[in-house]
Formats: sequence, C-alpha cells, structure tokens
Amino acid sequence: MKYQRNILITGGAGFIGSHVVRLFVTKYPEYRIVNLDKLTYAGNLANLRDIEQRPNYTFVKGDICDYEAMQALMAQYEIDGIIHLAAESHVDRSIRDPFTFARTNVLGTLALLQAAKVCWESRPEGYAGKLFYHISTDEVYGALELTHPEGVEPPFTTTASSSEHHLAYGTEFFYETTKYNPHSPYSASKASSDHFVRAYHDTYGMPTLVTNCSNNYGPYQFPEKLIPLFINNIRQRKPLPVYGKGENVRDWLYVEDHARAIDLIFHRGKVAETYNIGGFNEWKNIDLIKVVIRTVDRLLGRTEGEDLDLITYVTDRPGHDMRYAIDSSKLQHELGWEPSLQFEEGIEKTVRWYLDNQAWMDHITSGEYEKYYEEMYRNR
Repeated sequence: MKYQRNILITGGAGFIGSHVVRLFVTKYPEYRIVNLDKLTYAGNLANLRDIEQRPNYTFVKGDICDYEAMQALMAQYEIDGIIHLAAESHVDRSIRDPFTFARTNVLGTLALLQAAKVCWESRPEGYAGKLFYHISTDEVYGALELTHPEGVEPPFTTTASSSEHHLAYGTEFFYETTKYNPHSPYSASKASSDHFVRAYHDTYGMPTLVTNCSNNYGPYQFPEKLIPLFINNIRQRKPLPVYGKGENVRDWLYVEDHARAIDLIFHRGKVAETYNIGGFNEWKNIDLIKVVIRTVDRLLGRTEGEDLDLITYVTDRPGHDMRYAIDSSKLQHELGWEPSLQFEEGIEKTVRWYLDNQAWMDHITSGEYEKYYEEMYRNR
C-alpha cells in the first residue's frame, strides 16, 4: 500500500509517545506510522497493545544515538516527517547520571537530525514536504518566583476555572520568547537539543518545529513520576515522599490534550516556530497530592482523606525550581487549541485508570524499579 505520509515517532512506547502513536495510527489510516523506541525502563509495548495489529503501524526497536541505523531506517521507510519524543526525562535520574541524559537527549537528537538531513537532501524533492518536530519541556526556561497577586486567592478545588489557576501563584509566565535558563542536568540537556534543532533549520534549511510543554498526567505514565507514584503508594498505604514543604508549583496538562496539540501543530504549525503547550492549571505540589489522596480514597471506598497521614516530607531535590507556569495563548490564538478536560475530570480518569490496571502497574514496578525507588527515598 502506498501511504500519503511516512511518519517516524521516536519514543513511541513511552508515556506521551504512546498516546501520540495511538492518535496518529487511529486518526490517519492513510499514514504509515513507524514507532522507534529503545525500550529502556520507561518504554513499554504493552502501552500499545490495542493498536499493534493495525496495518499502518510498525514498531522498530532501536537507539536514536545509532546514526547509521537512523539513516537506514529513514531510507527503508521513506520517512518524510519526524515527531521526536525519545528522551530521558526524570530530573532525579539526571542528577544521579547526567552523562546518560547528555548522550540520549543531546547526541541522540543530533544523530537523528543529521540522519534526516542526509536522507532528505538525497531525494529529488529535497526538504519539500518534510518536517522535524521536536518535543521539549517548559523546564528549559528555568524557574519563576512564587507570589500571590493581590486579590487572587490560590484555588484548592479541582473545579476552579483555568483563569483562577493561571493567576493563583504569580503574574509571570513562560512565553515562547523567554530566554533559556535551565537549572538541572535534564533541562540543560533538553535546552541543548532544542538549540541543535533550531540550528539545523538556520544552517541547512531543514523544516523544524519545537514545542515546550508543561507537566503531563494520565494513563501509562511510568510510576517514578508524582501522580502515578502516589496513586500506587496510596493504594498500598505506603509513605508519600514530598520534597521540601511541597510548595513548588507546576502546571498540569492531561496527556491526551498534549497529543491533540502535537497533531494540530504537526499539520498546521508554522515552520521554524516555537509553540508553548500548557494546561492553564497551576497547583502547588502539596495541594495536588491532597487531591490525589482524596480521589484514591473515595474510589477505593475509604473515608475521603483518611490517607493524608501518609504524607512524608523528605529532603528537597538539589536545585528544585520553585514554579513553572507556561503561557500557551499563542497556540490558542493561532491554531485554536485549548485543553479539553477540566482538571477534575482528568484526575478522576487518571486515578480510575491506574486502579483498574493494577496488573500493568505491578509488572513495571517490580525488579529494577523497586531497587531504584528504595535508593531514592530510603534515607531522605
């Protein structure tokens, strides 16, 4: 079958990547979707069992750092579009092992860019109809001050409006024009990869796009991240390790809304532009954790809030940024995107999914992950 597009999605067995792969495979049967994943600890093909038999879906196990393999893959499948999500993404792991983050996030992105350049420049049409779309993070911008604007009280309910959450903790936000100021090895590696992507456009004329997104939550997230980690611990009545006083603020976006934004930007975004993607949904960590506790308790038939005593304050993460707040009004105004789920609905769906898919959780939290968890939190 001759497909209209041949799209490579890197990191497609991971959390965000699996949602993007599923969306593209099901929405665009006229596209061939090639999912490239190294299947490290956070990659899980079980995330895609519902679509793995689709005729327009192909999985390839591989490493983006393998330049020759990337060249061969792009030639074999005649790739004309790349959505690059493959990355090491956990800040705590980057503090323990920055070299791995530099290798994957910087050198891997560079290998992929160069393979795309060589492949696309060798074709008669050159860069026409091609796109390298790089997925990045709001953490590259650094941190914002935590303030409470006069007359604006922080909302502590999931039903508060997006505007209430967007102004609750300060009037400063990250914009597409905000200067980069990364503070962790993770964010430094992503910032470097962002610069390489833009350099390939400026130097070689490669059509590129970059998006920077806030914290995602939803099904299939590896349980080293806050929300699935705490859902699992609450279920087992294990301690909930909270860094510092839990005062740090993050903006939260349901993962399927992120996938919709990626779809929209891939098809309608302007080449060489940057788009911020956010939920207009800021929460202090401690307030978010209390919402998760009450939701899990209610869905398990416990007294709502009875597991609040599981909260355990631990030594703060080195260089822990106080507040991230992303402004995605450019994406709203230019392309018409906005989050489809209120946080109340999104967190309910998320908690239900993890409680209903305990076999998935048990499978990936055994072995090496359990060892890592103990090393991270045992003595804090």
